Amino acid sequence: MTRSTASLTVTSNTTLNRPSKAVSRRKARVIAVQVLYEVDGSGHEVESALAARLDDAAVTPDGDAFTRKLVHGVLANRREIDKIISTHAPNWPIEQMAMVDRNILRVAIYEIVKAGETPPKVAINEAVELGKIYGADRSPMFVNGVLGALMQNREQDDASNTATDE
Repeated sequence: MTRSTASLTVTSNTTLNRPSKAVSRRKARVIAVQVLYEVDGSGHEVESALAARLDDAAVTPDGDAFTRKLVHGVLANRREIDKIISTHAPNWPIEQMAMVDRNILRVAIYEIVKAGETPPKVAINEAVELGKIYGADRSPMFVNGVLGALMQNREQDDASNTATDE
């Protein structure tokens, strides 16, 4: 009987004991979506939900800090983020969206619009991947469509601002 060890394959500078920054950030995004989902769905207190999820996960100090930044950033900007979602998904009232989809979108939009440290293409790709893992069959397309519309709108705004500056 042959056992596959493909899941233990390590590439680049990543070791099993020291995950890459990308792996750490992906885990942080997963935890952030889980915490936001819990707070959104059950009304649990943010700090207790965050502490419980972080205790359950083996995250690096950077991953812990990034998770907290995402959760607190989304919550602090939730009204503005939800308006952005509503603008780019006008046929889906925010309260009728699948909870997982809206929280994936909230995290991605926070990263794109507010945090500014993650390239938009990375934030979109990560959100689509989370949609594939945690959402329904059509979640990745929905998430990609909303974020694509956001980016198209931002590009148009940038183009009109450049034309106005000239």
